[in-house]
Amino acid sequence: MRRLTLLVALLLLCGAANAKPAALFYLTDSPEGIRSFLAHASKIDILVPTWYQVDENGLVSGGPNMTVLAAAKAKGVPVMPILAMFNKKGFHTLAGNAEAQLRMNNALLREAKLHGYSGFQFDLENVDYLDSAGLNDLTAHTAQQLHAAGLQLSIATVPNAPGYPGQGGFSKWIFTDWRGAYDLAALAKSVDLICLMTYDQNTRWTMPGPVAGWGWTVENLNYALKVVPKEKLSLGIPLYGYHWYTKAPTVDKDGTEHPNVTADYISTPDVLRLATDYNGKPQWDAEDHNVFLFFYRDQLREWIFYTDKRTFQDRYNLVKERGLQGFCSWVLGTEDPEIWNLLPDVH
Repeated sequence: MRRLTLLVALLLLCGAANAKPAALFYLTDSPEGIRSFLAHASKIDILVPTWYQVDENGLVSGGPNMTVLAAAKAKGVPVMPILAMFNKKGFHTLAGNAEAQLRMNNALLREAKLHGYSGFQFDLENVDYLDSAGLNDLTAHTAQQLHAAGLQLSIATVPNAPGYPGQGGFSKWIFTDWRGAYDLAALAKSVDLICLMTYDQNTRWTMPGPVAGWGWTVENLNYALKVVPKEKLSLGIPLYGYHWYTKAPTVDKDGTEHPNVTADYISTPDVLRLATDYNGKPQWDAEDHNVFLFFYRDQLREWIFYTDKRTFQDRYNLVKERGLQGFCSWVLGTEDPEIWNLLPDVH
């Protein structure tokens, strides 16, 4: 009997180790994204479209794309729309106003019932680190309301290792305005899933570099796993890239000129088009597990870091090795088409 019990336990452990990670994909209203969803819905476990926003008074606005919603229902793909706010002052007001939160939660319940959503995902960013407690309380209250109605609440969080600012001014700003508000331990007690946004490590605010370097990704994953159960954690895998280049100098009213190096968001198909046009050669960075390229235009070097199939696969394998709930990828329509060959059908 004991040997049978041990065998069952071993089989359960093996099953857990080999369980397929849940594939959560984000969707905007871009035509490319909608076409991608319609073509690959059978490989998507959860669809999180960017359909709703909330303001400081708790007023929820937005609504579904009916073509997408109908296709998701036909394929059996659960839909969990985003409720977004990227407003520091607005969030502070909302977090301190119980009436506004009630208005917001009633709207979420209404929309979920009307359209058959499985729940909602909070995407509350640009939150002051001093409003961390307010974010915890608001999330707990909304989770209670949704759970009582049989719905789920997930939350997208900016990765925040090591949990405090570093030496430079940028490090301080990224902590006070973006990372420091997320108390992962407290949030994990309320929500059904934390989507760790392990992307945008380097952006137009920074020097050229990977969207999600390997060491940075693993450091933030390890930090989150200290307080978040792996069954509640989804690792962010970017599908897009950034293209760094130099624009004309900006000019003040007094005529003073300033450097203007910037970066644009870019899809993998557009990366490959530029590589062809300007003879850019994709290269593999073994340290960051990331592909990049550079090329010259008008005698200046331009850089692109992006996600190809190999970049995606290494992070997908990390999700499986750590036994996480799954991965969350921003955003459909920007991906390397080859990633779909890595993912099994689920519907």
